[in-house]
Amino acid sequence: MSVLSEARAAPPAAETLTVVPARHPWRWVGAAAVLVLVAQFAHGLVTNPGWDWGTFAGYFFERSVMQALLITVELTFAGAVLGFLGGIVLAPMRLSRNPVLRSVSWTYIWVFRSVPLIVQLLFWANLGYLYDSLQIGVPFGPGLVHFATNSLVSSLGAALIGLALHEAAYAAEIVRAGIISVDQRQLEAAAALGIPRLRQFRRILLPQAMRAILPSAANELVNLLKSTSVVYVLAIGELFYQVQVVYGRNGRVVPLLLVATVWYVILTAVLSVFQHYVERHFSRGWRK
Repeated sequence: MSVLSEARAAPPAAETLTVVPARHPWRWVGAAAVLVLVAQFAHGLVTNPGWDWGTFAGYFFERSVMQALLITVELTFAGAVLGFLGGIVLAPMRLSRNPVLRSVSWTYIWVFRSVPLIVQLLFWANLGYLYDSLQIGVPFGPGLVHFATNSLVSSLGAALIGLALHEAAYAAEIVRAGIISVDQRQLEAAAALGIPRLRQFRRILLPQAMRAILPSAANELVNLLKSTSVVYVLAIGELFYQVQVVYGRNGRVVPLLLVATVWYVILTAVLSVFQHYVERHFSRGWRK
């Protein structure tokens, strides 16, 4: 009798069950609405004469635009290299047990993150107003070598100084975040095993810190690329400035702005591809 009861209470076989997938009709409604909006936007791009695609195509590879694009790339590369070199110095200072080094680094980061980039650029461009000349010599004593400020700091030099110093403040926080993301007990264990400090940094700290540094650093690099458009206030012929010059002559504002926009999108895409491969390199052994 108990055997029959157990047989009656047994659940049906898995193959006899009918599996009904969950239905989400509102997802399809939302997707359809998005597709309609995308189609309307694409239709406007094609049919609206205000976009003036002929002018866009005519100036996209125009010589002055390409020269300006090269200046934009150079400013981005130089600003990123100098900025992250400064950040690599400032981050350990911020983590130092020395109160002087820690205070100087904190103050630098606080000031340069507080002041807008355009104000910094204008300040460096007008450095000659504060100092007629710069000198190298004995501290608080006579100078041995003198430089005229106006000839030493050009508009391009002021832009590079401003971008690099501004970038260093943000890069320092990015590097510091990467360093503190690594469990310090690993370094203590490595030191206990007698591993040299340089090898600790190169083989233990750096590979793990880079996983935390790279996403933020790539994001900051893209932001720096777009921030180069601010140097137009110094009359430097970068991409945005040159586009302004051209549409100031022919009055074709929208297609020329579109030229700059597309080039910025292309450069950002290139940086994103580069970021992908660098992240994949430093993620070896952590994620397949």
